Amino acid sequence: MSDVAVKTLPARKNVAVADTWDLASLCRSVAAWEEALAVWEERIPQFAAYAGTLGSSAERLGECLAHDLAFDLEGDRLATYAHLRASEDQGAAEAQRMVGRFQHVATRAGEAASFIRPEIMAIPPATLAGWMDLPVLTPYRLLLERIVRTRVHTLSEPEEKLLAMQGTFAGTAAKVFRQLTDADLKFGSVMTGGGEQVELSNATFMTLLHDTAPAVRKTVFHQFYDQYEAHANTLAATLSGSNERDVYAARVRKYPSAVESALFADHVPLAVYDQLIAAVHAHLPAVHRYYDLRKRILGLDEIHQYDCYVPLVPELEKRHTWDQAVDVVIESLAPLGTDYAARLERGLRGRWCDRYPNAGKQSGAFSSGTYDSDPYILMNYQENVIEHVFTLTHEAGHSMHTRLSAEAQPYQYSSYTIFVAEVASTFNEQLLARLLLKRATSPKERAAIIAREIDSIRNTIIRQTMFAEFERKSHASAEAGEPLTLERIRGLYRGLLDAYFGPGFVVDKQLELECLRIPHFYNAFYVYKYATGLAAAITLAKKVADGEPGALDRYRGFLQAGSSKWPLDLLRDAGVDLEKPAPVATALTRFGELVDELGTLL
Repeated sequence: MSDVAVKTLPARKNVAVADTWDLASLCRSVAAWEEALAVWEERIPQFAAYAGTLGSSAERLGECLAHDLAFDLEGDRLATYAHLRASEDQGAAEAQRMVGRFQHVATRAGEAASFIRPEIMAIPPATLAGWMDLPVLTPYRLLLERIVRTRVHTLSEPEEKLLAMQGTFAGTAAKVFRQLTDADLKFGSVMTGGGEQVELSNATFMTLLHDTAPAVRKTVFHQFYDQYEAHANTLAATLSGSNERDVYAARVRKYPSAVESALFADHVPLAVYDQLIAAVHAHLPAVHRYYDLRKRILGLDEIHQYDCYVPLVPELEKRHTWDQAVDVVIESLAPLGTDYAARLERGLRGRWCDRYPNAGKQSGAFSSGTYDSDPYILMNYQENVIEHVFTLTHEAGHSMHTRLSAEAQPYQYSSYTIFVAEVASTFNEQLLARLLLKRATSPKERAAIIAREIDSIRNTIIRQTMFAEFERKSHASAEAGEPLTLERIRGLYRGLLDAYFGPGFVVDKQLELECLRIPHFYNAFYVYKYATGLAAAITLAKKVADGEPGALDRYRGFLQAGSSKWPLDLLRDAGVDLEKPAPVATALTRFGELVDELGTLL
């Protein structure tokens, strides 16, 4: 019998209190949550008094909106507390029950309040326009403008009801995709370069491509895609079905195209989407140069996609305790001002964060808070992983954005949209990378930090833009009546692979099937926001770090703006105009400079 001790994660009850978050700003206890949920549920019937009356006067409409927003605010608090409790230990029955109970009550509340938007839509435009100038509706003017903006794309009540009835099966394509790829596909196992037999799956695929043995990477790639090849026709049918659903929904609601339907909510012109693609294409020579460099550094005769994830520089042997990680994060954020840094430091050293892994805890990291609570951060921090220091500053960026917006805006404009969500987080990462580069004491250390930043831009701007271009092309094909057969899908994706990877890259035929395994494609026209977000962050971080006059004040204004303006206007006020090619060009110029420097270091 082996005497080797197996390291296990502690049970939640054994985690030091100082290493956990304090959720008192949301709710004092589970018992208090139960009481608050009961009170919230009792308020649901109050909506009935407003039904059928919103068109009677501006005062009545204002009263209903105030009631609805106050109700939502309390619901946010209840939902967030239950979610955070459940994330502490996903096997804890009580917390999971809380989530389920909240969802049940929230569904009833949604049904009770469902009359609000249709009744607002039914108010004659001229009448509503006149009301908006009255003091009682001034706080809700932008909210109402955003609702009625959708009037042209809203159908009659019977038609809307028919569309709503399709909701259950509208997601069938995505459901089939998830069941097939996550449950039914079996990939076998692979022997790693270290002699360990590892099960190959969607979860382990990318990890195994980090193996330093080229033969292992090749085996992993082909063994993995053999399964996708065997089910390619089925997966092509599900992707085609998802695209046809998008095209149908856009046509029914009178949008010119599926992509314009997706961009409408954020008031983003189609030119921004297409300009992103054009800007990346203009800088593809630098991307191709990177792949040539990677081939040289790894000593490969030819480079394949499965060679693109193995680290060019071994992991830095640097340990950061929690307090040391906080030290370096706070030091890197000095350009944001002492008030920002001091406030964040109090939160990170205090009880904003749930710091370390424990048995059953949700994996990964996230930031979550409500309008009047602390901005909590879930981490699974490991002291010997430098990437976790970047994760900490990333989530801290989200948290400070959340808190500053909540303090500066009324509840209805405090939450920011997905379009701008990644700006504050990746902005913080940019400042951290700048500090670490400044402090690097050896060429190897500097090369490791540069390689990480290159990969960040490559994966977030270049790769996501390729995905965005595929979504654009595949939907356009469906809109033109060109069926998305397996052959058509492979052809579209192959053209993009050849363009993005370049002439010196070996594109294996099986890689044409990569588009059949990307979950994002079932929620189309979303991934471009990752690319624009990082491009904006790189531009803004450079302005602030370089001390450009007014840059810090403009950026702090962005952090406080919530959704008080359209996303493009918020970013324009901050100092970056995504309707022009400059931000993406700046980010990709930076990419090229980093590639050149890495080439001199390795």
